[in-house]
Amino acid sequence: MLEGKKVLVAVCGSIAAYKTAFFVRLLIKAGAEVQVIMTESAKTFITPLTLATLSKKPVLSHFERNETGEWNNHVELGLWADIMVVAPASANTLTKFATGACDNLVTAVYLSARCPVMVCPAMDLDMYQHPATRKNLTCLTEYGNILIDAEDGELASGLSGEGRMAEPEHILQYIQNHFDKKQSLAGKRVLMTSGPTYEAIDPVRFIGNHSTGKMGRAIAMELASRGAEVQFISGPTGHYPKHPHIQITKVTSADEMFATAQGYFENSDVAIFTAAVADYKPRTIATSKIKKKENDLNITLAPNPDIAKELGAVKKDQFTIGFALETDEEEVNAMKKLEKKNLDMIVLNSLNHEGAGFAHDTNKVSIFDRYNNASHFELKSKAEVAKDLVDLLEKALNE
Repeated sequence: MLEGKKVLVAVCGSIAAYKTAFFVRLLIKAGAEVQVIMTESAKTFITPLTLATLSKKPVLSHFERNETGEWNNHVELGLWADIMVVAPASANTLTKFATGACDNLVTAVYLSARCPVMVCPAMDLDMYQHPATRKNLTCLTEYGNILIDAEDGELASGLSGEGRMAEPEHILQYIQNHFDKKQSLAGKRVLMTSGPTYEAIDPVRFIGNHSTGKMGRAIAMELASRGAEVQFISGPTGHYPKHPHIQITKVTSADEMFATAQGYFENSDVAIFTAAVADYKPRTIATSKIKKKENDLNITLAPNPDIAKELGAVKKDQFTIGFALETDEEEVNAMKKLEKKNLDMIVLNSLNHEGAGFAHDTNKVSIFDRYNNASHFELKSKAEVAKDLVDLLEKALNE
């Protein structure tokens, strides 16, 4: 059951909001402490009084309480909850979540929440299948949110198909399963590098690459969801994971990333090197902006430290995983890297596969271990790729 669990229920403008009353009642019956928040449009479909009566708490929908002037602190709400459940989640709110738009209490709490977030979409079938909606749902999954897919059945429009909000009993079961899930990596300390590095040429220019850090973020979220403590060292990116078990250190250059990784490596059980570290850096960094001239500009480059190789050379009992992005002789080059860097496992993705590599929300990988075992996967979301990798990691750690 859910005794002692704090559940934040967010209600959006959808006819399915009537189901939220049954859902809140089930949560209270299961022993949860429930706080309901609503968008203004949600009040068209169900009254705050109904949900306040069932939850035994005042329903919040504004940043300020009209009768007292007291501030409803969205940050505190996000920190208070053990889980946030958005039920129903309208197409409009899904778009705001996906893009970071923040114009009401629900979206502000969502952006502040450090707890897991479950999203239960509800809309008509054509809206649910529209590419824009599918893209938003994929985006939210990539952010680490838990999607409870809409169910098939009769819709308010009179049509029948997928789009009904999951039944309250089914959502409750998802929540119970979430809290009952075995923390299979509890106690494990994982070092991760992620994103690109930027190697300064002068104060305004740098050498870098197209890495967005999406794959690293997805892996970190999957590790944390299984109880691991993750030290996440990231180059410049807009994609950072958010979870109580993840500690983020932001760096810029390869040298900074290497120094930080060295500090955590000795006390780590696992190290996963997902960062796309620049192979070279300018030997000399100009102290002021280099002015454009008509003749060629020559920059002498020096090699950056190979972080995976350097740490692989001094590892003791750590299990290390590297990444290889290849264009030619992919498997051969990946296996050479595995041996050269003393890795236990390497993840190969190819720029020859559409939808794989930098910037995409999907990836297509093959994973090899030091015993020549190979696992090949189809194109999947990066969140699903992360699950496949962590499954293989768990299996290797338990052998």
